[in-house]
Amino acid sequence: MAGAAETHARWAIAVFFFVNGFTVGSWAPQIPLLAERFSLSETMLGLLILLFGLGAVMAMPVCGYLSVRHGTRAILRITGVLCSFALLAVTAAPIMALLLLALFAFGGLVGGMDVAMNSNAVVIERRFGRALMSSSHGFWSLGGFAGAGLGGILAEKLGHLGHAGVVTVLSFFLVLGAMPKLKGEEVQAPLGSRKRFASFPRSSRVYLIGIIALFCMIPEGAVLDWAALYLQQEMGAGLSVASLAFTAFCGTMALMRFLGDGVRNRLGAVTTMRISSLIAFIGMISAGVAPSPFVATLAFAFAGLGIANMVPIAFSAAGNQPGISSAVGMSVATTIGYFGLLFAPSLIGFVAEHTGFAPIFIAFAALFGIVFLMSKLVRPADGVMH
Repeated sequence: MAGAAETHARWAIAVFFFVNGFTVGSWAPQIPLLAERFSLSETMLGLLILLFGLGAVMAMPVCGYLSVRHGTRAILRITGVLCSFALLAVTAAPIMALLLLALFAFGGLVGGMDVAMNSNAVVIERRFGRALMSSSHGFWSLGGFAGAGLGGILAEKLGHLGHAGVVTVLSFFLVLGAMPKLKGEEVQAPLGSRKRFASFPRSSRVYLIGIIALFCMIPEGAVLDWAALYLQQEMGAGLSVASLAFTAFCGTMALMRFLGDGVRNRLGAVTTMRISSLIAFIGMISAGVAPSPFVATLAFAFAGLGIANMVPIAFSAAGNQPGISSAVGMSVATTIGYFGLLFAPSLIGFVAEHTGFAPIFIAFAALFGIVFLMSKLVRPADGVMH
């Protein structure tokens, strides 16, 4: 039975997930404004976004290592505060050199905070003795929705700096209010020289968990990036109808993330992963062979129900690997998953020019089939339930 301190810690980590999603969501409306201010071509803009992603991927193993040394709570506090100011630093950069530095740091802080908050969520799961990861990711989705939804309105009314200033103030005070309620794990003694590189564990299982996360995140990113274009270009849907695919997918995914912990507590991680991968498999194939935009939208919404809880379960399994700390396991899984997510969109765009999007969505269904076969590997996620 969880006490008041654990309950407060659970809501504190939810705030950090929300702030991280809110910051990332708020970045999206700033991208076209950035292109306008610096007169960026699409190619240059793509390289800048890639720089953001590289910062995130490079920071993840570093923050995993630092979390082992100093605890997830300490790293989460630092990255949470700094991340609150990161978007403002990007929007305030007056010259390209400072913009490049600010974007790389922004990505690094978002990625580092991602590792720390997911690792801390595993700690809270252990304290509660039940699953909490899916709903934590639900708060991230909620934050992203709020950031993207409000961002365009605020940027239009207040300008790029005004919008970033509001995001900074809201994020900072949310982080400040949640920080005292965070709970951390017991920090081990300083690592000896022989364990200096323990952030790269020898066990192959945690890397396989990272591959599961990768196979779940690439199709998720493909739907978010390309579903609307698929409906518009290949099915002749108007822009308003095409955007419904994205909306429906995000809506069912967010809803299922808030319901997912209850499902996992009842069925266990392996069974939940198998059912989820099967639903995602059917949804993606159905989207690829759909005869109309309406059917495709329903298929993407159905796929969202399955995809919603797959990454949270994989992350929980990575954070509960025997013999390694939750932060190390989490840094491996997030780095592998996000590394693929970073480079997949451009590859998908290149392939789609030659094949169209329908075969790509059908092919990605096969990734969910592989996850179905690998589902036994997520059994450590049930270690939180006792």
